[in-house]
Amino acid sequence: MSLASAFFYLFAGVTVASAFMVISSRNPVHSVLFLILAFCSAAGLFLLLGAEFLAMILVVVYVGAVAVLFLFVVMMLDVDFAQLREGFLQYLPVGALVGFIVLAELVLVVGGWASSGVAPQLAQSPTPTDVTNAEALGRVLYTDYIYFFQISGMILLVAMIGAIVLTLRHKPTVKRQNIAAQIARTKATGVEVRKVKSGQGL
Repeated sequence: MSLASAFFYLFAGVTVASAFMVISSRNPVHSVLFLILAFCSAAGLFLLLGAEFLAMILVVVYVGAVAVLFLFVVMMLDVDFAQLREGFLQYLPVGALVGFIVLAELVLVVGGWASSGVAPQLAQSPTPTDVTNAEALGRVLYTDYIYFFQISGMILLVAMIGAIVLTLRHKPTVKRQNIAAQIARTKATGVEVRKVKSGQGL
């Protein structure tokens, strides 16, 4: 067995084991830590496939942002885990049914390919050999798909602004910016001089 195969089995085994521990751990903090381990192992699998950009994105975005955010939320919020377990047991039959259906579909698809003896034909684009994976992706993204990239950025910006507006709409105590009042300020209304007695302080 080659060294690449050994690393593949190592990363794949750690990914599957940590993913199982995410849903089986009783402590939610441990579940988040196992999730981070699963992400790092999946990044190792991407490196073996030669997709170093996807591995970097998986570590930077999911491990460095999403998983850490989950960890802070779990550790800072006072969550009643007993109530969550009751809800988990309530919806367990439905979840098991959905999982069984998905597993059956995967078995049918893989079994159909194995029995037919014909491998699925995937459309493959020519892989550049003179540049790295990240540079090749950047060239395609910022040349052929630059308009789609800009449109997706605008959509995400609108979604972020909408989320902020919806979050602050029902909070009357939040101070809001009044642009008209700021523009109409004069020297008399913008500066207030107070006389403080000596030794009294503020």
